[in-house]
This record gives sequence, structure tokens and C-alpha cells, in this order.
Amino acid sequence: MSGKNASNRIEVRLAGEGGQGMILAGVILAEAAAIYDGKNVVQTQTYGPEARGGSSKAEVIISDEEIDYPEVINADILVAMSQEACDKYSSNIKKEGLLIVDSEKVRRVPLTNAVKLPITRLATEATGKSITANVVSLGVLVGLTNLVSRTAIQKAIIARAPKGTEELNQKALERGLAEAEAILAIKEKA
Repeated sequence: MSGKNASNRIEVRLAGEGGQGMILAGVILAEAAAIYDGKNVVQTQTYGPEARGGSSKAEVIISDEEIDYPEVINADILVAMSQEACDKYSSNIKKEGLLIVDSEKVRRVPLTNAVKLPITRLATEATGKSITANVVSLGVLVGLTNLVSRTAIQKAIIARAPKGTEELNQKALERGLAEAEAILAIKEKA
């Protein structure tokens, strides 16, 4: 997926459980696109009534043109960090869309071409903290799609990272980007 489509509107949904940081991931992605890459962006978010442990999703629409409808109609990209998120939103992905799942949290994946990575484990390996899984997932997303520039996502993460966690979050991003590069290298050989 090149990060462009015919209408130049890219719809992204980041979904998981409360506490996984997917809302923050949506804010970071939107800021990377708007502030650092100069694109038009709309970002919305929804929390389940339970907050932590309940479902949460962030939607980000990115376009070079004016955005006339502020919600995801059919996602170009879905990042699902829980089984509930995958079950709930995977039917709403475009036929040529990209589904990225945390393979240790999502066991039933409806699309055979989904990108399955143990995102939370990769975060723990890279940073010692599972809470950085949201940043690893952003690295995978950006590395696979070039939806925003690497410079933009790095700057947005640093701007949003809690004081003292900038280096940790940078390591998480680098791990996600490296995983994406490995996937693309395998696809090129195939």
C-alpha cells in the first residue's frame, strides 16, 4: 500500500482496549500528518464506558485535499490491538486495505493477508515496557505505508512523549520501523 488512493483520502482506525494507548497513537499520527507533513487531518476518538480494559478507538483521516466527512467510512488501515477490536472493525476495511494485528492478543484474523506481529512483546523487548506497544504499532504502520514521513512521526512522538520517556519511545518507534522493513524485504523476495 503506497499511502495514496484515488480520492487522496486515507482512513485509519487504531483500535484496542483502554490503557493500550491507541487514542494517543491516533493523536500522534494526526499531529505527524498535520503539523510536520502539512496535510489536512481529522482525528476522532471513542472510549468504551469502562475506560481501562474497555474498547477504545481513534480514527485519523489524512488528505492533501479538504476533508468533507470527518469519520472513517471504510478503513484503508486498521491496527487492532485486541480480539474485540479486530472482531468489531475488520469487516469495515477496504478490499485492498491493510490490517495490522498484535498476534498474541488477536487469535482470529479474518483476512489472510493481515500483518501479524507480537506488537506488545516487541515493545517489551525494545523498551522493557509493554505500554510502548502503541508506538511500536505506529512504527509498523508508518514503515509499511509511508503515510507520514519518518521525520514527522519521530517529531510527533517526541512532542507527545511524557517528559523523561522520549528515548524509550524513540526505541519503540525504531523497533516498529525495523519490523516493517523486515516484512517489506520478505515481500520483495516473494
